[in-house]
Amino acid sequence: MNDKRIDSAYWALRIAYGAVPIVAGLDKFTNLLVDWKSYLSPLLAGLLPVSPATFMQAVGVVEIAVGLLVLFAATRVGAWLAAAWLAGIALNILTSGHHLDVAVRDLVMALGAYTLARLEEARHAAAAHRSLAAAHTAA
Repeated sequence: MNDKRIDSAYWALRIAYGAVPIVAGLDKFTNLLVDWKSYLSPLLAGLLPVSPATFMQAVGVVEIAVGLLVLFAATRVGAWLAAAWLAGIALNILTSGHHLDVAVRDLVMALGAYTLARLEEARHAAAAHRSLAAAHTAA
């Protein structure tokens, strides 16, 4: 996978799905960008054993961890987690009956995270193929 167009798409997605969850996760502690509790479904909020603010801070920790995985540790795993996480967020928002545009956005973002995971898998397979071909040629 040496195509620069594919590599640039991969890196654009990797940076976006690494940085955005980290920023959103950090903002769960400050609410500078938005009051995150307003996106919490009343149905879910009623089931929580903690306050909505505490829950959203826990969400922030998960988002930061996912962003770090995507950027530095395990891009494929982080991207799959981001895809599932974003689909779950969209489902939460849909059950609230509000912010439906954000739910649609999050579903599209989940598709982008899925795409990143698949690109990472393709990059890994291509690298393994190149290694095998090099070993075969050397033998």
